[in-house]
Amino acid sequence: MSRRLLWVGDAVYPLHNVARVHTFDLKPKRMEAFNDFLKWTGITVMVFVVVQVINENSSSYSSQDDSAQVVWVLGVAVVLGLLLHLLKVWTSPDEYVMAIEIASGSTALVTLPDRSQLRQLVHYIVHAIENPEAEFQVRVESLHVNPRNYQFGDTVNMYGGLNNTGMVKK
Repeated sequence: MSRRLLWVGDAVYPLHNVARVHTFDLKPKRMEAFNDFLKWTGITVMVFVVVQVINENSSSYSSQDDSAQVVWVLGVAVVLGLLLHLLKVWTSPDEYVMAIEIASGSTALVTLPDRSQLRQLVHYIVHAIENPEAEFQVRVESLHVNPRNYQFGDTVNMYGGLNNTGMVKK
């Protein structure tokens, strides 16, 4: 049985399939969350206004009052939910992450509270890849944050033609 395996949580990666190991800062998508908040709050307000206009044109005054209250409660609830999501993303801390990219294209993300531990882990993995006789054992858990709320990796902008590449670090 081969001992050249890398365990990340319950996932197992053969060391010979590891294409790249690196660390980076995983930052919450704060501006995207703010833009989403503005967009969905605007849509909620527009729907609220349309429903109010339709409600005022209805014939029954008693149903107008009841439906107006329901619309107000729903509108306020939606905006409060959007605000809570915005605050959650804005208060999320930056995470220091080690990414283990596999030749097949999958990536394992690992986070630890101490940056130096992650850097040391990268060195252990590289040493094990370069020295097949080397053995080490470390138990870490995979990333515990919601990656949808974070921006990670490089952003590459390519504008037509051959040999045009560009890297934009965010």
